[in-house]
Amino acid sequence: MKTNVVIALNLLAALLVIPFSQAQPALGIQLSNNQLILSWTNVYGGTNCVLLSANGLNPSNWVDATDAVPINYNSKTALSVSNSSLVRLFRLSLAPPSSDGMALIPAGTYLIGDVADTNYNGDATPTNVYVSAFYVDTNLVNYGQWQSVYTYATNHGYSFTNSGSAKETNQLVQPVETVDWYDTVKWCNARSQKANLAPVYFTDPGFTQIYTNGEIDAIYANWQAKGYRLPTEAEWEKAARGGFKGLRFPWGQTVSQKQADYYVNTNFVAFSYDMGPNGYNPVGYGTIAPFTTPVGTFAANGYGIYDMAGNLEEWCWDWYDANLSDAGSPYAGGLDPRGTPSNLYGANGGRVLRSGAWNDLAPSLRCANRSFVLPSSADAGKGFRSVRNY
Repeated sequence: MKTNVVIALNLLAALLVIPFSQAQPALGIQLSNNQLILSWTNVYGGTNCVLLSANGLNPSNWVDATDAVPINYNSKTALSVSNSSLVRLFRLSLAPPSSDGMALIPAGTYLIGDVADTNYNGDATPTNVYVSAFYVDTNLVNYGQWQSVYTYATNHGYSFTNSGSAKETNQLVQPVETVDWYDTVKWCNARSQKANLAPVYFTDPGFTQIYTNGEIDAIYANWQAKGYRLPTEAEWEKAARGGFKGLRFPWGQTVSQKQADYYVNTNFVAFSYDMGPNGYNPVGYGTIAPFTTPVGTFAANGYGIYDMAGNLEEWCWDWYDANLSDAGSPYAGGLDPRGTPSNLYGANGGRVLRSGAWNDLAPSLRCANRSFVLPSSADAGKGFRSVRNY
């Protein structure tokens, strides 16, 4: 009897959703043991749907369904939630891209780590981790965007080790590269101040000295600030997976050069999931490296985000840590993990990079793949994107 009530009321809730400026996607509900599977088709490019839950029809009772876990369900976006309440209602809230070019990633638990290749590199054991809602750039920071903030920053007391670079063809819409970790963190602070938002990064634990100059490892992040920052590893992977669970790549289990900018060398090594063809991606290939492609060239993932596999590696906030049980490791689970507080490996350690680049092989493009280098490293394969708090 309890199950029948829950299903009936959830179906009613799907019909009682207040319309937004866009028509609501139809919300399907399926009972599976003690779980409910809620699914829908996201028909609006770049517009994410946030699942809300309530125990009654009072508008003030609607909150994010924080127990929702992404699952694979036919070709639809789907979440599994607990079926433990006598009465529980659900509805979808549309979240179109923000005015600053960001997509909203909803709060909730997801499965981080290497499921598809059974922990291929040994440093990404799958585990459930909770990530609060946040906004993420739908595209890599492009050269035109970089230059705009860079000019503002250098006119307001900032200094950078690297001035940034980009492929000359369609340069302004190419992703900026040859920036190190310190450059990107200072740039995020400058972007925040340019937009009249509170900066995130400081050189003191009291958050009084904004990080604007030098290459300093002891940077303190004010996680409550509303300004721009680098994503944590946990945030990056959640955004990359696009709402799906256990896939090797953001879109599925195989990759081809119709989906991403990367390098294929079947004469060196062949991967069964790499559909090729051989060589550099012809869309980005030219006479002079780097062979990047303009941001947004390939299809977006389920969250409406581009280039989460290939084109450039992306800097994250976290120090790399291979001990997955350490406090702060996203692979230890928990709430909003932000990595270990310091470099555990000295000259052999570094800050985390994700995504893979135009000159990387297919394994580097996997959602679960982790890379790292010293934060002072800057070359034509490294770029970034910003996030900010919801």
